[in-house]
Amino acid sequence: MGKKTKKVGKGKEKTEKKTAKSEEKKARRETKKLSPEDDIDAILLSIQKEEAKKKEVHVEENVAAPSPRSNCTLNINPLKDTELILYGGEFYNGSKTFVYGDLYRYDVEKQEWKLVSSPNSPPPRSAHQAVAWKNYLYIFGGEFTSPNQERFHHYKDFWMLDLKTNQWEQLNFKGSPSPRSGHRMVLHKHKIILFGGFYDTLREVRYYNDLHIFDLDQFKWQEIKPKLGAMWPSARSGFQFFVYQDEVFLYGGYSKEVSSDKSISEKGIVHSDMWSLDPRTWEWNKVKKSGMPPGPRAGFSMCVHKKRAMLFGGVVDMEMEGDVMMSLFLNELYGFQLDNRRWYPLELRKEKSTKDRSKKSSEQRTTSFDNKKYSNDIGEEPTPNDPDENIEYHEEAENIESSIDEISHNLTRKITVIDGSLSAAKLDGKPGTSEAKQILQNSVLSETVKPCGRINSCMVVGRDMLYIYGGMMEIRDQEITLDDLYSLNLSKLDEWKCIIPASESEWVEASEDEDDEEDEDASDGEGGSDSNDETDDGEDDDDDDNDVEARNNGSGSLQVGDAVAIIKGEKKNLRRKEKRARIEQIRANLGLSDAQRTPTPGESLKDFYKRTNLYWQMAAHEHTQHTGKELRKDGFDLAEARYKELKPVLDELAILEAEQKAEEAEEAETSSRKRGKKKNK
Repeated sequence: MGKKTKKVGKGKEKTEKKTAKSEEKKARRETKKLSPEDDIDAILLSIQKEEAKKKEVHVEENVAAPSPRSNCTLNINPLKDTELILYGGEFYNGSKTFVYGDLYRYDVEKQEWKLVSSPNSPPPRSAHQAVAWKNYLYIFGGEFTSPNQERFHHYKDFWMLDLKTNQWEQLNFKGSPSPRSGHRMVLHKHKIILFGGFYDTLREVRYYNDLHIFDLDQFKWQEIKPKLGAMWPSARSGFQFFVYQDEVFLYGGYSKEVSSDKSISEKGIVHSDMWSLDPRTWEWNKVKKSGMPPGPRAGFSMCVHKKRAMLFGGVVDMEMEGDVMMSLFLNELYGFQLDNRRWYPLELRKEKSTKDRSKKSSEQRTTSFDNKKYSNDIGEEPTPNDPDENIEYHEEAENIESSIDEISHNLTRKITVIDGSLSAAKLDGKPGTSEAKQILQNSVLSETVKPCGRINSCMVVGRDMLYIYGGMMEIRDQEITLDDLYSLNLSKLDEWKCIIPASESEWVEASEDEDDEEDEDASDGEGGSDSNDETDDGEDDDDDDNDVEARNNGSGSLQVGDAVAIIKGEKKNLRRKEKRARIEQIRANLGLSDAQRTPTPGESLKDFYKRTNLYWQMAAHEHTQHTGKELRKDGFDLAEARYKELKPVLDELAILEAEQKAEEAEEAETSSRKRGKKKNK
């Protein structure tokens, strides 16, 4: 998505204020004298001089993991499929932006990082693209941002890294694409295919939909232009591009267009269309959505494993009550079957006990629900069943619910909040700790480990292992840049493994001088209107909430144990506005907005499965290819695991929401009087 897609989501007044500031910033970029931190030419020249001092390749073995970053590239080494190659990226700490040009190589088996330093390396960049072929890594484009984000430089350079020698070489050939970032690049046979991207001209952002080919045999660029009347995707950046046999698929993306609303100059468009490109004729065709596709989102990641493309993450902006925008950072996993072009949710398999496995192996696999053809062309259709057909699972569900309640009680008893920070009581005789990560490790629900919701992360497949690295998410006004690494065995699809946990994310609050300058700029631009006063009041409230929010700034998304602890420890201390924000934060981080995957308040496991069995059976079918009774059992297992995972936090959310409603009823008369006074200010 690039810089232009970052979402803050703090309400209508704040959005208008930020828009005004943005317009003034653009004017200042063109008129004011450059500060040393904004002079990109001087910065890049200084970097070039430092690079010139390097005389030989230097490889540091077993170094510390890379710093947090997003918009970097991660590739599987084609010479060694257990090695990951990480290059570039960016990090924003609330005050300055840091852009990286470092090259890391990670050995998955040894779990060791190498830092490679080479003469004639590319300058630092983010939002570039990289593909690996034979023993080379090819990189094109990207952007460099000044520390104060006042200037952007888009690259059009093309680089080749020899993975055997770690030597870089810049490739200068005629006909290369124009400078850009946010584009996508894939490899098909011996050709690199590049599409789209954006370019920030300071006055406007241009989005591209041009198609370029680089022949790796002939070392020659070629632009493919649309024929008259031909179908062609619209201009965009931040989409995903992937190859299957002799087809190249394009999905989603982001762009902006001039808005008809006078209060804002432009509006963002989140694309959710899919296209296929024939690399033999260079003709585009639109792909019809089928199955259960993901909802529209931006900043997601995709990669291909065998006959399946996988989608992870992304962000959705939702308008809440009172013109408040909530940014939901997703951690859902979807599959796109490439041979029949159908979408489906990818749910992890529940690990079976020995008893379950022996029982399952003795069951007949010829049973089916009915004689209808499975609409997904992958077996029989998992249609909603008659209640009698699922009675054995309903009875099992009723027996399980009492144990779930006990888990909920034990979890909330063992995890508490002390002195405003998370800490764990003594578990299994071990002393307590204030580390949120230790809580997750000791939690009775620690088996639900998975990557938090995020955007602009790296996602690759090596052998049968899926890897997800880094990215960015937001908690209120703070951008949390991640450096964690997760893996998922795609043959088993049983559990996420955290190879490298997220480190503490640095965040620098704006100084008082900067705040005063921005307030003065905003007042000049808006004439000191009443809306400014209300926004300032809101920002003061935000400052009061810093202690509350600081507890979640480490690894990003809340897990179930953390959510319960925070609710239990904070609910009595939160104001009504804070409670609403806390409820929405927890709902967003735990994916509670998806009704197909979330029990409703007071809903039993029996009723939850009865309502959502079609969803869970379709998800189960992708794992097992079972039908009939076995498929119903598989679906129930997935539903049960989700129910157990969420029951504790749903119980606490219900209490918190009830308290909030009671307080709102009490304050209704007082609030009415206050609103009357505000109109006269």
